[in-house]
Amino acid sequence: MKIYVYLDESGSIHKNSNTKYFAVGGYFTFKEDKLKITSTYKRINKRIKDERHIPLTKEIKSYHMSDEEKIEIFTKVQDISSFYGCAKIFEKTNMQKEIVESNIFFNYAVKLLFKDCIIPLLNMHESIEFIVSIDNRNIRIGDLNNLETYLKTEFCLENYDFKITYYDSSTNYGIQLADLIVNTFYNSYKNILIVKKVLSILKAKNFRISLFPGHKIRGRKAKIIYDNPQNQLT
Repeated sequence: MKIYVYLDESGSIHKNSNTKYFAVGGYFTFKEDKLKITSTYKRINKRIKDERHIPLTKEIKSYHMSDEEKIEIFTKVQDISSFYGCAKIFEKTNMQKEIVESNIFFNYAVKLLFKDCIIPLLNMHESIEFIVSIDNRNIRIGDLNNLETYLKTEFCLENYDFKITYYDSSTNYGIQLADLIVNTFYNSYKNILIVKKVLSILKAKNFRISLFPGHKIRGRKAKIIYDNPQNQLT
């Protein structure tokens, strides 16, 4: 089975950063809804750009969107059958040691996202290939293969495989949507007033959020009951 995952980050994990939180997250979906989700986001994104007279080639980051624009996007995508948003929030002030190497910590953060927010929702008894798309803006060239190797090693006892591909978010609508999702939940901890209006329309069954340290979970806890032959590995 193939599961498609789109990831981005919010906040900063650099050791010199004073930000209290860091978050990694986005969404995952199954094969038959992959294009439906990105085309839905793309259509709304284009209309927003047309209304603001923004060039189609220019990326609109989530913090440039109004509440109404964000609500429209979330309302449309969360009703797509296999759309599931996810985020792992790290409260840096509760960590006992400083983050020395940001890329190593990013790998660790992605592993916890899978472990706490994605895998617990899966109710499948077959091999799973995670096709992961990630924004490349904070990744050094020499580290491009590290995350894929790291995840395969960390989950070596499970029947999972990982294929990681890095993209420029300005050309990848899945990663742009991931940016909106992770930034929304990052702000729900940083300052909930920023996203209070947006959070009120989100359906808990479509999102799973976990806080680190600890294992506090918000949102969906029930397994996804899913069986569709379109998603079988080929």
